[in-house]
Amino acid sequence: MIVFLSVSFLFLTPPGSKIRLFLADTFIATQHREWAWIFVGVKKRDEMIQNVQQMSENNAIEKQDLNAITIQKQDGKVIDVEDIAGRGWVGKKMVVYDPRAIRVVVPSKVGQGETISSMVNRTGALAGINGGGFDDPQGLGNGFAPIGVIMSGGKILYTSVDGTVPQQVVAFDHTGKLIIGKYSIDELLALHVTDAVSFYPRIIANGKALPIVGDGLNPRTAIGQRADGVIVMIVIDGRQTKSIGASLKDVQDLLLKEGCVNAGFLDGGASSEMVVGRDLITHPSSRYGERRLPSGLLIFEHPDQVNVVNVWEGVSDIDPGGAYDNPGYLAEHNQLNNK
Repeated sequence: MIVFLSVSFLFLTPPGSKIRLFLADTFIATQHREWAWIFVGVKKRDEMIQNVQQMSENNAIEKQDLNAITIQKQDGKVIDVEDIAGRGWVGKKMVVYDPRAIRVVVPSKVGQGETISSMVNRTGALAGINGGGFDDPQGLGNGFAPIGVIMSGGKILYTSVDGTVPQQVVAFDHTGKLIIGKYSIDELLALHVTDAVSFYPRIIANGKALPIVGDGLNPRTAIGQRADGVIVMIVIDGRQTKSIGASLKDVQDLLLKEGCVNAGFLDGGASSEMVVGRDLITHPSSRYGERRLPSGLLIFEHPDQVNVVNVWEGVSDIDPGGAYDNPGYLAEHNQLNNK
């Protein structure tokens, strides 16, 4: 009877329809977007996915006015971190006063990604957040198969296409200006970009709030830059009792309130995390703890002294991994089998 009443409410009432759309939006922003059909049907699911993809494409078109950013000389502390909270979510905000302190860092071992905690500890960074996307079979990937482009220190460490093909990027030029949108590697090099990863959508461009499609709640990682060059990094916990997650609009509103004139998202979901010193200060939603990732945005006191080695150099066959080689998954199943 309870199941019948629940199904009747979801499929036969206006409030139920809104809930189904919300649940579909939430699934569409995850690795399991195909399951959104359960709530809205296959045709509607495909339409919603297409709308989200088109939003990301449209929002990436406008080129940035780099003259709108003036990097201020900074003295004193490099970062500040504080708690943030909204309706149904909690998270952390990190302010980076000098954007030139930020470097893209990648794993140190061939064949597997690296947690942000490990990257921060290994390199002596002050702090870090997760970076770009990656091929992630079953949500259990090994973090070694990036999507898009990765640059660090002016070097191209990874790209899945040639230099003429535009890709979604979150990047920094040599002066510390944040560049978000769709750019080819040739364009990035012409703009003197030094560090870059790939993810989307872009949500603020040249001081304007961009259109947003979808209002599902998920863990989020986002980055924005104010007109004075100061960087604002946001990590919001999700899929947990104390923090369900935030919508794209929640984060856009937050970064607009912070005064960001350009902003976009980094990888979210179970990858979202922030590390300060030796402490993981957010709560990743992965049941196995911190995920192995292909890139992180780390903050250094002396960024010019950081040497990031290209772990993909000479690697022709990149295995994205999956359930068969995920340590957490294998340990869990071995424990169940031994009971």
